[in-house]
Amino acid sequence: MADAGMLRFHVPEPEVRPGGTPDFSNVTIAAAGSVPRPDIDVDPRTIRDMAFSIIRVLNRNGEAVGPWAGLLSNEELLEGLRHMMTLRTFDARMQMAQRQGKTSFYMQHLGEEAVSCAFRKALEPGDMNFPTYRQAGLLIADGYPMVTMMNQIYSNEADPLKGRQLPIMYSSKEHGFFSISGNLATQYIQAVGWAMASAISNDSKIAAAWIGDGSTAESDFHSALVFASTYKAPVVLNVVNNQWAISTFQGIARGGSGTFAARGLGFGIPSLRVDGNDYLAVHAVAKWAAERARKNLGPTLVEYVTYRAGAHSSSDDPSAYRPKTESDAWPLGDPVVRLKNHLIGLGVWSDERHAQAEAEILDTVIAAQKEAESHGTLHAGGKPSTRDMFEGLYAEMPPHLRRQRQQAGV
Repeated sequence: MADAGMLRFHVPEPEVRPGGTPDFSNVTIAAAGSVPRPDIDVDPRTIRDMAFSIIRVLNRNGEAVGPWAGLLSNEELLEGLRHMMTLRTFDARMQMAQRQGKTSFYMQHLGEEAVSCAFRKALEPGDMNFPTYRQAGLLIADGYPMVTMMNQIYSNEADPLKGRQLPIMYSSKEHGFFSISGNLATQYIQAVGWAMASAISNDSKIAAAWIGDGSTAESDFHSALVFASTYKAPVVLNVVNNQWAISTFQGIARGGSGTFAARGLGFGIPSLRVDGNDYLAVHAVAKWAAERARKNLGPTLVEYVTYRAGAHSSSDDPSAYRPKTESDAWPLGDPVVRLKNHLIGLGVWSDERHAQAEAEILDTVIAAQKEAESHGTLHAGGKPSTRDMFEGLYAEMPPHLRRQRQQAGV
């Protein structure tokens, strides 16, 4: 019995520290195909248990099973595999470029490629994502030019953002990718506001908000849920639970709620958890949530259970806070390998074709990199014009800025 005369301060601890044996025994994983697919107009109160389970389509044998399966053709799955492979190769080349001093900063998606690549294919043209820094797959899967992404990373003369953003903080209205903010969680409430504006305008476009597990501790996350639930905003509220908020394990931000999806229950929002390393499951859940939004049924909160296999960023060393072998022990596997094995099982792919695709994609990424570097890198070649910092804000430049521009000689 607890000592009633002495209070004790509780600080959640990760299951294991560096040097220990990885342990994911606390991650309860439902059997593939076992979680039902409710109608989109379901009463949220009747599916509360889905906030504590994990929707999966691919089983341990690489087979697609259950009510969430069957939404994608073989051709669409092959395209999805190439998108994830492209993102992984792009990451590897840009991480290497950062180590070579060609850019100041980079953030990889290793292990999380399915989340953004599959989600993008569930949206329609004109829908708007409000992403964090680890959703570049939304651009890759939508055909955004890799050269343009690299120009932004290098902050060179062809950078579409003219050097005004940190590397990897892309922006493209045409591809439904709202400007990334380095201030965490701000985009969540913005996404809800954008969705409300779309509904007020009687438009047909929906929004998708993105946030990491750690940032759900920010007040903007909770404010977004209040407005989304009150006004039935046409928005998908995505939470990417990759287990680590830089060096802080996900139990700190999660608190006592059990899961991040459970946060939505108190707001009356349908809340689901999905295997974030299962391309088919991610797409199916995203499609379900997007359809609810588009039919005026309100928001859906989706937690993607995944694992950040790489470092948080090029400035991070994960061996300082977790076992080096922890990513190998993650029970939901590698999203690229899992989709590859599924396609091999269908008879439409093979190890040989996969190796050939890897080589082809590498050649394509290297060619894009050479083209981008011809416009300059961090310390060499062309740079955005100094004149650019005076442009793009005022329709008519005020006198004091005109004087400053003249003094700068631009």
